[in-house]
Parts: sequence; structure tokens; C-alpha cells
Amino acid sequence: MPGLPSDMTHDVTNVVAPLADYNLFTTDTALWDAVERGGGSGHLGELADYGALLGHAETLQLADDANRFKPELHTFDRVGHRIDRIDFHPAWHAIMRMQREHGLVSMPFSDPRPGAWAAYAAAFSMHMQIEAGSQCPGSMTFAAIPVLMQEPALFAALSPKLYSRTYDARDLPVDQKTSMLVGMGMTEKQGGSDLRANTTRAVPVDGEGRGAAYELTGHKWFFSAPQSDAHLVVAQAPGGFSCFYVPRFRPDGRRNAVRIQRLKNKVGNHSNASSEVEFHGAWGQMVGDEGRGIPTIIDMATYTRLNCVMGSAGLIRQAVVQAIHHTRHRHAFGKRLVDQPLMRNVLADMALESEAATLLMMRLTQAFARASDDPLERAWKRIVTPAAKFWVAKRSIELGAEAMEVFGGNGYVEDGPMGRLFREMPVISIWEGSGNVMGLDMLRAIGREPEALDALVRHLGDRLAGDTRMQAPLAALQATWQQPPDALEAAARRTAQQLVLLLQAALLRDHAPAFVADTFIASRFDPQWGRVFGTLPDPARHVAVIDRAWAA
Repeated sequence: MPGLPSDMTHDVTNVVAPLADYNLFTTDTALWDAVERGGGSGHLGELADYGALLGHAETLQLADDANRFKPELHTFDRVGHRIDRIDFHPAWHAIMRMQREHGLVSMPFSDPRPGAWAAYAAAFSMHMQIEAGSQCPGSMTFAAIPVLMQEPALFAALSPKLYSRTYDARDLPVDQKTSMLVGMGMTEKQGGSDLRANTTRAVPVDGEGRGAAYELTGHKWFFSAPQSDAHLVVAQAPGGFSCFYVPRFRPDGRRNAVRIQRLKNKVGNHSNASSEVEFHGAWGQMVGDEGRGIPTIIDMATYTRLNCVMGSAGLIRQAVVQAIHHTRHRHAFGKRLVDQPLMRNVLADMALESEAATLLMMRLTQAFARASDDPLERAWKRIVTPAAKFWVAKRSIELGAEAMEVFGGNGYVEDGPMGRLFREMPVISIWEGSGNVMGLDMLRAIGREPEALDALVRHLGDRLAGDTRMQAPLAALQATWQQPPDALEAAARRTAQQLVLLLQAALLRDHAPAFVADTFIASRFDPQWGRVFGTLPDPARHVAVIDRAWAA
């Protein structure tokens, strides 16, 4: 080729530079607007600062390094002492420090300003876009706070460490640290989601009942973030399954008898350590009433399931942004990919999914902030949370695969962003309850609080009144509740899907431009809709939907 050096065979052209040095918050119109609606105007500046920090090239490199260099377990020191220490790459600690300093561990509980819940949801979903593994210990610590509040004396001792915005990774007793992390241990190998099959035993050693000390013997098959300073654990006490606060160090300063067997070799989420452990008479303090351990720890799981919705919404958002960035800078067949009509259909469809997930996430978060005696807010918290976790997590997996395909072969190599992003998506669908468990939890909540369901149905009827397109789907949903129990259970996934789609349609009609809401409704409630992205009607709207999705 004339003009090329002798060792070159071609010019490198028509390639897309990595997306970097952009602001995740100021380029997300739907998220910005939702924070304002949630009363979070006073947090906008901080969120914009965090959005810029997360999008900085140096932060992106930290996230890549934290996942490239996995945690390493050291069970013994060089002279044979049992230490069960996990070593992380410095990039992990840098990311964790960012998370802590920006309040992602405790913000709604520790920040008294209006709109703290909305700001937390926005920050959590943005952080998830850049580095997902660090969200696991942060999410569990956040979710442990309302559970630990049930034990006033214990919480009074721990709250300064839980609310601290200082990251302290030292492996020391909690009273010697500036902050702490709390993990969770529920499932065992023989039971999985069936917690009543658990065999771990708790024997009283100093009194009995809530606040008393016990020793635990048994195992946990999935023990999340084993480097945490404490875990909330379910074990069988004399009075039934109970919840226990199990610290890394006993009150006398000795290392607690929680033995890490190995770290999980996970498909994704590589930066975060997940483990199998055994308890050899580990010291624990009962939290909540004896025999009520499963409901107690499910209260914690309700909050982590909210985080799952935030996390999946964040992953969807990042996949859409990456796809739009790529197609705006890549040319094929004589024009940019983003200008190709069929590609625009795919991108616009994914953008609709992202905005619908964002609005659902933000409205769901408000239910956790508002009065719990309101039947509608209870419906959102108890009924919609598992349904939303089921649906948004499932949609993220489908959308992630489609976004990877937008890149072509370059999307399927580890050097690009899509491989790690895609591998993070399935774990949210599995963690804290698989799709079937979420469907059953939704039905269980409906059975326990029929007045909450009534409030939710009335809410949907009010929000969708006057839209003839929505009347048949709404009537079909209402008819669902009249089925016999077995039929209702068999249809739980379909019911969750229909409920979430109706809620998303109502939210988009209330808060998004008409061209967004109408396009969403025209596709998601089309009898021919097959959930394959890129089948939207009315091509005239596609450009506007894409341009709204990423204001870069």
C-alpha cells in the first residue's frame, strides 16, 4: 500500500475510541428528572460530581483492574496460624473508598436531608454501571441497618461504624476500626432457597433469646463478602430458626471460628469475594425474636432486592450508553450505524427499556422512604419489589446480549466493555431469590395483604384511565387474582411481567415525553411482541428516543 511504512499492512480507521471522561448523571435526563421528583434537588450537585468521577478514565481503569486481578484467599499465615484473610488488588480498595465516601453504604438512614432515598438510588445505579462487585458488600451493609436497628443496644454500638464515610479495610475488631461492613449468610448446600432445610445449629452460651450469646456450628454454601466485619446468619436455635449477628472477631478480641473453605469461582462479579464457610462454634448474638430468624433476615433481603432493581437498571443503562456511543462513531454501508433505520429501531427499543427501568426503580425507592401504613406504599414495597426484581433483572440479560451484538465481534472479546458488563447481569437474577422465588414472594405478599393489592389495582386504574390501549391488559391482570391457587402459582412469572409492564406504562405516561410513553405502550402491549429488541413500530420516533436516552 503506497505511503505506508514497510512493516504496516493497513491504516487503522473506522474504529471507536473507548467511552471515557463523561458524566453519568448529567447525561441521563430521566434519572436527573426522577431525582428532582423524589425531592432530591439538594443532592444534584453531589450526584453530578459523582457522575463525573465515575466516568473518568482513571476510575474506569480501576474498575477494570479490580476485576482482572481477582481476590485471593490465604487460610494460614507462614507459620501456620489460621487467618482466613482475603487479599484484594489496590484498585478494589480505591473503588470501595469511593463508594464509602459518597455515602452508598448508609445514605438514606444517615443523611437527614430531603430526597436522600432518591439520591441513594441514583448514586447506586450509577456506581453499578462502572463496577458492580463492590456493590455487594455495600448493599448488604445498607440492608443490615434496618435489621440491626431492632436491637437498640447493639445498634447504638455499631451505628457510628455503619454510618461512617471513611473506608477502613483493616482486619481488626470493630471497636478498633473507623467503619465496618456487614455481610449475609443464609443458604446451605442441601437447601438453597429453602431456608427451612438449613442444619446450622446455635447453642446458647450466655442467656437465651434476643440479645443473648450463642455458638454456631454448621456451614453456609454462599457467604457473601467474607472479609466483612460481621455477618447476619440464620441458624437453628432451641426455639426455632433465628437470626444472629456473627462478627469476624469475638468480644474478647480472638478471631471468631468462621472458617473460609474456598472462594467461589464465579462466572462474573470477579472483583468481589464470595465464599463457602464452616462455623466451628462461632460466637453470635441473636437479633430479633427467637424462632423468627427467617422473617428477620428476609427483611434484610427486601432491601437488597431493592438494590437488585437499582443494579439491573444501572447495568441496562450502561449497556444502552455503550451501544449508542459505538453506533454514533462507527460507519457501515456509507453512513453511521446510528443512522441506519434498523439499528435505530434496536437502539430506541433498548433506550425505552432503560427509561422504564429507571422510572420503576426510582418510584419503588420512594415506597421505602414513605409511611409504611399507607396501603399503596406497602404494595409497592411488598408486592412490586419482588416483581420488579424478577422482571428488570431478566430484561437486563436480554438487553445485554443485544448490546453486545451491536458491537459485532468486538463485543465478544474481553478487551472491550461488554463481556464484563454482560457477566454481571445474570447474578442479579439469581442472587437474593431466583425468578421463581420472586414470583412466589409476590404471591405471598398479595395473600397476606389483600388491601395492599386493592390499593395497587386502584392506583393503576387511576393512572391508566382514559387510555383505551391499557384497559384490556389491566382487566386481564385483575382476572388473574381469581384463579385457583395452583393456577395462580403456575402463572406467577406471567403475572409479575404484566404487573411491571403496566406500572412502567403508567410511570412513562406520567413522567416521560409522549413519544416515549406511546412507543413503549405500542410495543410492549402489542400481541405480536416477542421481547426481541428492534421490533418497534413508527420509525419516525426512533431518533427522538435515542437522543433523549443519552444527552452526550
